[in-house]
Amino acid sequence: YKIAYIFNVQFCLYLYCDNKSKIPMKTLIIIPSRLSASRLPGKPLLKINGLSMISHVFKRAQEANIGEVLVAAEDKEIIDDVKKNGGDALITSKNHQTGTDRIYEVIKKLNRKDIELVMNLQGDEPLISIEDIQNLNNQMLKTGFNLGTLAFKIDQKKIFENENIVKVITDKSLDLHPFPQALKFLRKSDIKIENTYHHLGIYCFKLETLKKFVSLKQSSNEIKNRLEQLRALDNNININVAQAKSPSIGVDTEEDLIAIKKIMEYKS
Repeated sequence: YKIAYIFNVQFCLYLYCDNKSKIPMKTLIIIPSRLSASRLPGKPLLKINGLSMISHVFKRAQEANIGEVLVAAEDKEIIDDVKKNGGDALITSKNHQTGTDRIYEVIKKLNRKDIELVMNLQGDEPLISIEDIQNLNNQMLKTGFNLGTLAFKIDQKKIFENENIVKVITDKSLDLHPFPQALKFLRKSDIKIENTYHHLGIYCFKLETLKKFVSLKQSSNEIKNRLEQLRALDNNININVAQAKSPSIGVDTEEDLIAIKKIMEYKS
């Protein structure tokens, strides 16, 4: 009886430990935000249909249902607004050079052991597709790649010349491949270059890749082109691109705000 009892206890402990090791790791969505945007100051708190832009983005991220959502902001006004509208937010330093540095401060503060993927979602894209957020997360979980983002087909020639719309060139067609590799990011592009797409401002990092990224100095390429993702490519960190089913309109100017208000007010 004693031998049988000991065996059963050891077997149960084995099962417990084995199952514990298979607990699925989590995705954490962090939305970096600040009031001091140069082209449209105060934009996170600008109202669309009576709700601040940052709270619109938070709600869309939450509706994707892929993990917890947090806003990382240097301004108490943003923190208060997000919490007032039912969201979660953490205050951060005002000294960060990029949004990715800001989200990493939050990661360090949380010190969580169950986070595998960290998604950096832009706070000025209130029309980001819930389905596209889910698709990017699924591709990262399925492939185990280090860093992923989204892109959309360009359907207007003028977009190629518009420096406010970032383009990405991939090694394979998004129509034929679910998660090809990014070759280059740029602000202006020749219409004749194959596999050129409208890049959307969303990134999904493996946690260890995020740690490596923020430890690197800003590259000259990144500073010159004002494109943070070039730091990754310049340091041999691959970025894979999933196809978005719908474009996401970033709000950088008063004209952008007016356009997005019309769309969102019409939908409501």
